[in-house]
Amino acid sequence: MLSASDTIRRLGGLARGTHLQRLGFSRQALSRLVQRGEIERVRHGVFAVAPVDAEVRSAVAHGGALTCASVLHRHGVWVLDADDRPHVWVGSDRHPLAHDGCRCRTHFGAGRPPLGETGVDRALLVFRKCAGDEAFFAAYESAWRKGLLPRAARQRIRSALPASARWLVDLARPDADSGLESLLRLRLHLLGISLDCQVALDGVGRVDFVAGDRLIIEVDGRENHDGTTMRHKDLVRDAAASRLGYETLRFDYAQVVYYWTSVQAAILAALHRARR
Repeated sequence: MLSASDTIRRLGGLARGTHLQRLGFSRQALSRLVQRGEIERVRHGVFAVAPVDAEVRSAVAHGGALTCASVLHRHGVWVLDADDRPHVWVGSDRHPLAHDGCRCRTHFGAGRPPLGETGVDRALLVFRKCAGDEAFFAAYESAWRKGLLPRAARQRIRSALPASARWLVDLARPDADSGLESLLRLRLHLLGISLDCQVALDGVGRVDFVAGDRLIIEVDGRENHDGTTMRHKDLVRDAAASRLGYETLRFDYAQVVYYWTSVQAAILAALHRARR
């Protein structure tokens, strides 16, 4: 027969006491194992065997499951301005629990949180309420591109959104290279400006966007265009595009995220020049 510690380990390092009792471990036996240090009581009715991820442990001790930006970040999803606190989903009929070193951000919601962390689809829904529509849209496109949102998950997210927000997932695409591209496309969509995305131009290569007939818009994330070598390649591409009659506007992370007004003005002015 497996020991309680082996059983918990096979269950992923965390287990509810009720589950363990159904497997034949009595409350008294579990208490003795806690006293001997063989297993840990994370909170009343939940036991763990080390090592347990620190964020997940905090979420469980808080009385819920890790979710929102915390889960998205763990999956490599692009998240706009996420803080480093554990985001925890606690059932709407429950209260967060006090625990040592608590830095948790509590999110209340209907349903029973799983033990550990939520799926990406639930994390995205919580993230929209936490960070807003723009941040949700960028994270949704990022998760889709990474293959984290199969059709069933996308349908669940759309159905769970309020009707007024479902257009966000209808607009989303699976080929956005970065959250910055997602933000720019969404903001220009709201202005009535349509973009051709990921366009291949002879002699230039693939560009992020083409607006109108002759305007290229490139969004340079911090991780993709730092350094002299990438700067040189960008200049070569821009010169090749100019020979074909294109104007290129290139924006970086800070401009898109913090100085959008100037970005919008530059794009509108370039489109006006092209029409003339």
